[in-house]
Amino acid sequence: MNMKGILLVNLGSPRSTSVPDVREYLDEFLMDEKVIDYRWFFRALLVQGIILNTRPAKSAEAYKTVWTDEGSPLIVITQKIQKKLQKLVDVPVEIGMRYAQPSIEEGIQKLVNQGVSDIVLFPLYPQYAMSTTETVIEKAEEVRKKKFPGIKINYVQPFYNREIYIDCLAESIREKLPENFDALQFSYHGVPERHIFKTDPTNTCNLNDCCTRENNPSHQFCYRHQCFNVTNSVIKKLGLPKEKVMVTFQSRLGKDKWMEPYTDETLETIGKKGVKNLAIVCPAFVSDCLETLEEISVEGKHQFEHGGGENFHYIPCLNDEDRWIEVVKTLCEEKLNEFYLV
Repeated sequence: MNMKGILLVNLGSPRSTSVPDVREYLDEFLMDEKVIDYRWFFRALLVQGIILNTRPAKSAEAYKTVWTDEGSPLIVITQKIQKKLQKLVDVPVEIGMRYAQPSIEEGIQKLVNQGVSDIVLFPLYPQYAMSTTETVIEKAEEVRKKKFPGIKINYVQPFYNREIYIDCLAESIREKLPENFDALQFSYHGVPERHIFKTDPTNTCNLNDCCTRENNPSHQFCYRHQCFNVTNSVIKKLGLPKEKVMVTFQSRLGKDKWMEPYTDETLETIGKKGVKNLAIVCPAFVSDCLETLEEISVEGKHQFEHGGGENFHYIPCLNDEDRWIEVVKTLCEEKLNEFYLV
């Protein structure tokens, strides 16, 4: 019987907060055609000709504000998930990052070194997007074909609509939600609008009512729909009135049209509209990282207060909460069991 193993894959992080390390990381990240989907020449012109000459120093300073004694929060949290999961399953568990170290190839190699030939690879993204789930799977398949043609990989699919995940997220939010709040803001990582169109197999998306149509075949690839699906499912579990909840999208890059409304612009204006006590959560992430700890918890708080808000409460990601580890275990075991059915 073939030996099985689990590979948890997250986004990745620079090796350190030094400008050269941050530049190296951004180069690999932004030159991915699934992230900036221009033709190579124009992507290189933008990334290597413009962004890498200005952004690394600023990003390095931002990373310094969230870096821990153990290293990058994203890497450290993913390692904690790995260790907790390893105690619950009887197969080897390793981690890999889509960008930088430890790489997906390194993670697979560690499993292979332990005799594993059947791997469950878990992209740690609740929603599907070409810049997250899709690029992880493409990279893993590239590595498998080139370096490990004898192994098999089962992929855990986006779990945005799985009840066990929604229950987990809702309970986590419930425990951390302040008693008195005027609004709960769901801030998801943004993507360019064209990414939504590119992943729509029906070619009918209008970024409007198609997200709410029942049984729309594009939903399994529509990041926008999946974000709203998570929000609606969670607020139903929490019993919150829809008028106290908003959905926004953060982290836009460049001048292209990204999904709206924008998180930063919303934070700058809602204080003047009567929202004085705000709670905010980032369900596009399962692990806290630069985009949550610095962009939202620090910069977002400043934007909210500068715009007239008073009390800003950031709700952390699921990180290594035991209830989340149980969800990871369940989703991985489903895919492990598929190997036995072949």
